[in-house]
Amino acid sequence: MTTAILLFRRDLRLADNPALTAACTAYEQVLPLYIHAPDEEAGWAPGAASCWWLHHSLASLQRGLQAHGGELHIQQGDTLAALSALLEQTGAGAVYWNRLYEPAAIKRDTRIKAALREQGIEAHSSNAALWCEPWQIATKQDEPYRVFTPYWRNLRAQLSVTAPLPVPSSLRLSKTKGSMPLESLALLPRISWDSGLREAWTPGEQGAQEMLELFGDDAIGDYVQARDLPARHGTSRLSPHLHFGEISPRQIHHALHAQALRVDAKRRPDIEPYLRQLGWREFAHHLLYHFPRTPTDNFNPRFDGFRWTAADEVLLQRWQQGRTGIPLVDAGMRELWHTGWMHNRVRMIVASFLTKNLRQHWQHGARWFWDTLVDADLANNTLGWQWVAGCGADAAPYFRVFNPVTQSLKFDPQGIYLRRWLPELAEAPTALLHEPWKDPALLKRSGYPAPMVDLGASRAEALAAYQLARG
Repeated sequence: MTTAILLFRRDLRLADNPALTAACTAYEQVLPLYIHAPDEEAGWAPGAASCWWLHHSLASLQRGLQAHGGELHIQQGDTLAALSALLEQTGAGAVYWNRLYEPAAIKRDTRIKAALREQGIEAHSSNAALWCEPWQIATKQDEPYRVFTPYWRNLRAQLSVTAPLPVPSSLRLSKTKGSMPLESLALLPRISWDSGLREAWTPGEQGAQEMLELFGDDAIGDYVQARDLPARHGTSRLSPHLHFGEISPRQIHHALHAQALRVDAKRRPDIEPYLRQLGWREFAHHLLYHFPRTPTDNFNPRFDGFRWTAADEVLLQRWQQGRTGIPLVDAGMRELWHTGWMHNRVRMIVASFLTKNLRQHWQHGARWFWDTLVDADLANNTLGWQWVAGCGADAAPYFRVFNPVTQSLKFDPQGIYLRRWLPELAEAPTALLHEPWKDPALLKRSGYPAPMVDLGASRAEALAAYQLARG
């Protein structure tokens, strides 16, 4: 009986899995394999929150495979070495996987594919993560896009509603000896800090489908207005499921389109604004593929000489802990620590405060998000931080500094979000909640800190530094 190995990475699902479908079509049985190789991530090994999610997502995948009579074979260490050993043990004739797009992953997979083929082993890779490959979208001059809007116009014109692949009906799973227990990967924290994550999330393919159904039934109809309100679940909250490949953009597009068609035309939700947000995810991968140094280097080299203030551990820790004295910033940072996630508008605001009001380098924020977000994604994280800092592709101009007070008054006017995450201010009058420093007695009584910086003065200093950088 012919056997192929299916190498799972961040494609932890059975439905709409092109590599799985291709392997099942060409071979009589498939051996599911996961190799934990964080050392191959070139400095971007999964952070603590991502490791928590990965453990539970792998456990979910294991249950899914067991329901089909199989097991997830788990190994740890060098990917090529582990593959070679398993190929020899099983006599498998091919390895299938779905592509990753981080620079280190591309180099590794290219090397592995060449090595396997030299051994006479078939090696096949597929696209399971994106609507279009990063190299498939280009300008008329055959160059990569640097601005989102024309990129999206090009991509959107190529998209169609395509039915996702089902779980293969010919799914025949092979088993073999020597698998490591999932617990041996030590992905979970030694000291329990994950109660908030457990309350907020259900990792895995089933959890992704449940979140999509909830979004399609409820939030999508009010998405344009509600997506900016941090107190509401007005966004899809699918980002971690997308990052770990528990769901695909094609599945989301198809499901939302079908859901919209089931509604009377006069009440039919407009799914285009949400599809555009998925387009930003595609654009992030497009940029990372074509500009692989951007996780550490400014996309815009004019910022290489920008005068960031020296790294200040005290300032950084207060920002990380949600003790800046700026309510919306602190609420966002506490939400992040408790749930592993933060509302997208609030992400922009806390990033603006760090890079502009505190003038700390954007990489400090990117690294903290990398460790604490359950949806930490190198492409999206890089794009987001460089966009806010003003040094990225399609960047917000540096002089666009988000005012946290104005933002909270506009998008959380009753302070529902602030009161939830800042319990010491829960009883504060709404008029003071957004600016508690206006009442020193309130600060003293609540224990809430005074602001780290004056928002107006720090904004002026940032703009002056920007003018110097422009020359």
